Amino acid sequence: MMTFRKYIDICVLLLSGILCAASLFTNALTVHATSAEAQQRLEIHRALEIQSNEVPNWPVGPVVGAESAILIEAETGTLLYAKNIHQQEYPASTTKILTTLIATERCEMDEIVTFSHDAVFDTPWDSSHIAMDVGQELTMEQCLNAILIRSANEVSYAVAEHITGTSDWSVFADIMNARAEELGCLNSHFVNPNGLPDENHYTTAYDLAMIGRAFFSNEMLCNITLTRRMEFPATDKLPQGKLENNHMQIIPGGTHAYQYLVGCKTGYTDDARSCLVSCAEKNGMRLICVVMRDESPYQYEDTISLFEYGFSNFEKVNVSQTETKYNIDNTGLFYSGNDIFGNSQPILSLNREDYIILPKTISFSDTESEISYESDSEDHAATITYSYHGVDIGTVRVDFTVSEEEGYVFDVLPEEAEEEPVIFINLAAILIGISALAVILFIILLIRIILKNYAISGHPRREWRRRRNRRRRRRASRRRGRDHLDFF
Repeated sequence: MMTFRKYIDICVLLLSGILCAASLFTNALTVHATSAEAQQRLEIHRALEIQSNEVPNWPVGPVVGAESAILIEAETGTLLYAKNIHQQEYPASTTKILTTLIATERCEMDEIVTFSHDAVFDTPWDSSHIAMDVGQELTMEQCLNAILIRSANEVSYAVAEHITGTSDWSVFADIMNARAEELGCLNSHFVNPNGLPDENHYTTAYDLAMIGRAFFSNEMLCNITLTRRMEFPATDKLPQGKLENNHMQIIPGGTHAYQYLVGCKTGYTDDARSCLVSCAEKNGMRLICVVMRDESPYQYEDTISLFEYGFSNFEKVNVSQTETKYNIDNTGLFYSGNDIFGNSQPILSLNREDYIILPKTISFSDTESEISYESDSEDHAATITYSYHGVDIGTVRVDFTVSEEEGYVFDVLPEEAEEEPVIFINLAAILIGISALAVILFIILLIRIILKNYAISGHPRREWRRRRNRRRRRRASRRRGRDHLDFF
């Protein structure tokens, strides 16, 4: 009997071994097949057109494995690199930069977020989470850490419910879509706060870059994304506490760490593939990069390649220190130095903090500019938009000023003029009005002088009446004399 049992045990062990070996072999084949498919996708994506390379004399951008990719300068929004930037893609967990941005805008960090049944059980067990249970609580700050460091899907649901004040996280989508539109998104539609697969949940590289401009301007959110480890102490509502590591490999300490990184958020699903939204700053220039539908680990390599391309080929140019002339439609203009009023002060000046982003392959004189006098601020008289072959490269505000050294000439100055720049103002209509007023004043003054002279010499008609009366009196006197002689 014992021998038979041993025989059965041996058979079971052999069968288990065979099944295990078969499983490993199957997994190996699957990995190999997946790797082959990924390589094929990379080859297809790398052959796709890079639209920014079509701009004359624009720096040639790197070939990347992402299906769509974008690189912009954060402050001006200048587009440095473009590859299918408006193509709709699944964003996966990069969705969470919008969710956490809205949370910082609408909530205090010490608010308590309670986990509902739906927040916990609507989260797939095989997706990213930190194993929160129904009724457990976190502060909003802890929630942001869990979402950005560990990409926790159930925490995203709980935050969405907390913000809307309902137990239905789907209501939060309306807030997401409205905020995305405000940030400049053009082709996005969000249906959940975490990016879990849904055919109606999509965005573009361009739209994620627009959201990124707001997200990466928040220092707290940026710092969270760079944190290596998330640790929550145990409480009555969180008995076990939480300890999780950051798996993004581009942050300090990662296998693809980038020294100029400001912040980042990754995303992955089978359909979305690998996505990465990130920001880096070097020598005072801050860039935002988005790669979508890439293959791991190339989402990191492609991002770093794009950052290096941007920092190497573009520079910030302060227009107030570079611009030397500006024409305005040949209208009647004059500048306020050496003008008809003499020593008057400049009225307008270019904002000294505004700048444009210029490729190092072109000069400032190659740019085109257009002025708009529409302004929402009382401090700004106009805005000048600079472009190069249809690519906007930044705007400069024209400010009201009373300081001569801040002035700027908006017309061609003589070559020998080396004075501090002052501004030309379009005052043709004002000059015509002033001239008309001067003529009227002159006429009035002339009339007054004539009337005054008349007053000195006396009124002519009154003098005529006096002379006529004297003549009548003389004639009457002579008649009386004759009558007297006749009487005698």
